[in-house]
Amino acid sequence: MRLGFLGSGNMASALARGIGEPVLCYDPVAERARALAEETGGEAVPDGRTLAERADVVVLGHKPGQLEDAAREAGAAKAVVSILGGVGTEALRAAYPGRPVVRLMPNTPAGVGKGVIAVAVEPGGVPADEREVREGVLALLCRCAEVVELPEAQMAAATAVFGVLPAYVSLFAEATVDAAVRHGMSPQDAGRMVAAGIEGSAALLAAQGHDTLAVRRGVTSPGGSTARGLRALDRGGLREAVQDAFDAVVDAS
Repeated sequence: MRLGFLGSGNMASALARGIGEPVLCYDPVAERARALAEETGGEAVPDGRTLAERADVVVLGHKPGQLEDAAREAGAAKAVVSILGGVGTEALRAAYPGRPVVRLMPNTPAGVGKGVIAVAVEPGGVPADEREVREGVLALLCRCAEVVELPEAQMAAATAVFGVLPAYVSLFAEATVDAAVRHGMSPQDAGRMVAAGIEGSAALLAAQGHDTLAVRRGVTSPGGSTARGLRALDRGGLREAVQDAFDAVVDAS
């Protein structure tokens, strides 16, 4: 199954890197397409029409508002995978009538084999004539991500759960490093420890069945330093800020 990426931005490039196959790619910014082709051992093509003719599956990685314009150029696509935020399957089917369509929401850690990808399931299920394409696409995605099939109505919430999470985690890491530097630590040492600590915490959470309370209790002694730190975060409104951020992402999606 040869993939063709219509758009070579950050998310599309992360997905292509994670899958690890030579890909065809086109982008209006030719240098981006050339860079992705070089990185994957694939090929940059001159336009969307050529991409659609040569690829088995076209991955839509352009801006959501460009759906109709892109479809006019790449309408010969044999099958379509979309990573366009906020564009539902119904709109994709309208733009690419009669073509198998798979709607995804990935996140950028897919580029290092640690991603999460939500795959939309329409209310009527997967049409019989699309199952082969869908299964082939999911097999590729499993190389680089935890793949979760969700009702289409939950895709906006999925974006708020994990699509934006790398930015949130990076912000928390940055604030922690800044605090460590304020207490005399070098940015390099603090950065290494924060990154390793986040990775270890995620592994611990997974090992304990995603039981967040159990993990917190495991490191929190009554009256200890962790308890004092958690109280400070509560006073700062961490939970409320996360809820507000979640709602803002869902509304935007």
